[in-house]
Amino acid sequence: MTLRGVILDLDGTIYHDDNLLPGAADAVSRIRDRDLSVCFFSNNPLHDGAEYVERLQSLGVDAHEGEACSSASVTREYLDEYHGGDGVFVVGSPSLRERVRATRAELVTEPDSGAVDVLLGSWTDEFHYRDMHDALRVLSDDTTFLGTDPDRTFPDADGNPIPGSGAILRAIAGVVERDPDRILGKPSSVAVDAALDRVGCAPADCLVVGDRLDTDIQMGERAGMTTALVRSGVTDDATLEQSDVIPDYVLDSLADVDRVLDAVC
Repeated sequence: MTLRGVILDLDGTIYHDDNLLPGAADAVSRIRDRDLSVCFFSNNPLHDGAEYVERLQSLGVDAHEGEACSSASVTREYLDEYHGGDGVFVVGSPSLRERVRATRAELVTEPDSGAVDVLLGSWTDEFHYRDMHDALRVLSDDTTFLGTDPDRTFPDADGNPIPGSGAILRAIAGVVERDPDRILGKPSSVAVDAALDRVGCAPADCLVVGDRLDTDIQMGERAGMTTALVRSGVTDDATLEQSDVIPDYVLDSLADVDRVLDAVC
């Protein structure tokens, strides 16, 4: 195969919170030395691509404008393309509401307005009983139910898991007795398209590196990419042994990425 692009997860792969993981910045530089295009992709729905580029640069990672993507970016692009003019009610963070305001869709803030076409669920640390109550109010047979990302948990500053968007979506789905029509972050086909647009290559010419089997590795597996799991994040050996999602390579960290590059380039 001819490897042309690399999709890199962020939290658990390049950094933990504000702490750069050992060897990660050098690994990104070595990837660039091989003339490979790069897409940094986070499932965190709070920040867009430009914010992640700034964060990576502040940590000493060689990241360029337009190279980063997130579930927030994918959600914004999806609403622009498929829900222009539609009323969107958000169960999520204030930052996500502001991103919806910046799309061609219309943010709806009152669940009883009768103007809701889309219910968008996502992470918020203020999730409350009233949010499930509002979801019941706005969701009908004609309402589209979207989620920003499926991550059930994500690591806090100390690396401990805390509930993520997936947990909130499950709570909403349980009360409305309906699963989301589409979840937009990794591993969805929408996320695949967004990542490939940024690396500019076909799936068969792309490597995806990440710490989550059910998002990073599953996205690559479904799309026909080469996949590499890093042990620096949430996945341990016991989880890997029990998983139906099998990465092509398992690395201790991104610092070992040359082992994959030497094999596939």
